[in-house]
Amino acid sequence: MNTLKRKTPNKKAKIIGRGGDRGKTSGSGHKGQKARAGNSKRSAMRDIIKKIPKLRGHGINRSRTVVYKQNLLVINVAKLDEFFKDGDTVNPETLVAAKLAKNIRETRHGVKILGAGEITKKITVEACVVSASAKEKIEKAGGNIAE
Repeated sequence: MNTLKRKTPNKKAKIIGRGGDRGKTSGSGHKGQKARAGNSKRSAMRDIIKKIPKLRGHGINRSRTVVYKQNLLVINVAKLDEFFKDGDTVNPETLVAAKLAKNIRETRHGVKILGAGEITKKITVEACVVSASAKEKIEKAGGNIAE
């Protein structure tokens, strides 16, 4: 009796799931796009970004085709009247010394003097861009603009 064997052995269990030891769906749930191998749904943000038109007009070499805005340090004549004495010279270095500019790097793109407020002191402005109204007020107070 102990030597009896079956003519056909038991069927092996069906291999399902593959990968890992979870069996059946192997952690992928049932059917559908997300259950498939190689699935990677793109994010909704990508669809939004793809709808935005590309930047145009930059040419082959962006550094030559895009002109970057140079930010001038803007100061009004009222501030000059407040921080400078009669006969003083106004230039980027003296503006830094008077604490109207944080440091010389802040003035690297240039300084523009605008005509807001009043000025009563005689000052000399050099190495600065001066608006028409500011020029008029400075010259009226007896100062001059050195070019």
